[in-house]
Amino acid sequence: MNAMADGLMGKPALRARLGFEPGLVLRMHGMRRSGNHAIASWLQRNAPEGGALFLNNCRRGAHPLDAFASAEVNDRKLVTDKAQADLAAYGAEVGDGGLLLISYEDHSPAQDRPRKPLSGHFDRGLIDHEVLVYRGFLNWAASLTKKLEPNEGYSVSRRMAVILRGVDLYADLLGEVIEGGDAVTICYDRWVADAGYRAECLAALGLDLRDNGLGQVTRYGGGSSFQKEAAESGELATDRRFVEMMQNPLYQAVLQIAARDETLVARIQTLFPADAEILGRIARENTISGEVVL
Repeated sequence: MNAMADGLMGKPALRARLGFEPGLVLRMHGMRRSGNHAIASWLQRNAPEGGALFLNNCRRGAHPLDAFASAEVNDRKLVTDKAQADLAAYGAEVGDGGLLLISYEDHSPAQDRPRKPLSGHFDRGLIDHEVLVYRGFLNWAASLTKKLEPNEGYSVSRRMAVILRGVDLYADLLGEVIEGGDAVTICYDRWVADAGYRAECLAALGLDLRDNGLGQVTRYGGGSSFQKEAAESGELATDRRFVEMMQNPLYQAVLQIAARDETLVARIQTLFPADAEILGRIARENTISGEVVL
């Protein structure tokens, strides 16, 4: 089937390529290290009819069924090469009425433009909900910095460039959350801490509550940057990452720059006032210490 025909024939036209006719199509966006994969696992566990196909980290501008970095069926990771060669062979395990979950990292719905569609020729009319995942700044930046540290192929300057580019995109994403719109937003910090909030998010997506636990730690990107041995997501101290990184020189440099970005700090103030307060103290005192941060 020609990818151009997906939307022209509706969801039934996806059957030949997917191996099933999806009952629900979600397109998820979020900065990496924002808990995207934990949330993707949870969405699969709560999929309609109990079946889901997850296409992870799709390439911008290409049809997602042709351009995914990895894939899962029913929360089980597939061998990527085999899934790319014959997606329908694995998608058939989902069953008609199941979930198709497409994800993008470091992109957002605002980057989906008529002349440069985020998902290529995949028809936006097939997407039931856009999902926007976000996380508090201090812990997100700490996790990203920690993730890049072991990469010996990156100089310190290159690592800083990657992080600051991420900070700029993060500010844009927070702007979309604040503006509202049609996307269902999921704050990872609240998602981890509050089962009631998780249930509300499922309801907003039209999903029945089947499994409201946090699940297993996913191993994408090497799993947790801080707790490599953790198996259960509930074991992760995701709300204290910034404390663990506060003496890291690269992280300190990121905070010094971020604290002087007025647009970023204003958006953080709206969504994460405690983080904004710490950034404000860093900017005023031009130093980072236990007293300033804690």
